[in-house]
Amino acid sequence: MIAWLGLALGVAFGSALIPLISIEIFLVGLALQQPHIPWLCLGATVAVGQVAGKLLYYYAAKGSLRLPAFMHRKEKVETPRGAAWRRRTKRIRMWVEFLREKCHRHPKWMVGTYGLSSVVGLPPFMATSVLAGMVRMSLSAFLGAGLIGRFIRFSVVAASPAVFANWIL
Repeated sequence: MIAWLGLALGVAFGSALIPLISIEIFLVGLALQQPHIPWLCLGATVAVGQVAGKLLYYYAAKGSLRLPAFMHRKEKVETPRGAAWRRRTKRIRMWVEFLREKCHRHPKWMVGTYGLSSVVGLPPFMATSVLAGMVRMSLSAFLGAGLIGRFIRFSVVAASPAVFANWIL
């Protein structure tokens, strides 16, 4: 059982860093294959892995983590294609700046948004993790809201195969 939980922790951490990995599909598959593992243990393990992975995004956005040189933007000459792209994304950039400013003025609002995102996934959890670092949310609020929300989300996902099996049978 410990080996499976270790695997779940690693996959959760990896899925937090690389969004193409679906931890939900992995978790359902693991719950189906290993039904003897308690769903609360699976939920807690995956929540810790996910929040640990998102902690890197939080620190990078906060400026505490130095990113490698290849990840920094290079000064480029403005091209017509780049100008067109900036015109098309102006609304999105204005919305992000508005949200960032609102979170600076109302820190509790950011905790609520981040907590909701950790359970529901909307707004995307990765985006709210970065935004939490940008607005300098306290580490305890980041960890507390993230762990509680992710625990709820992944406990429900881990319990779902057994719940649906009981409904069908």
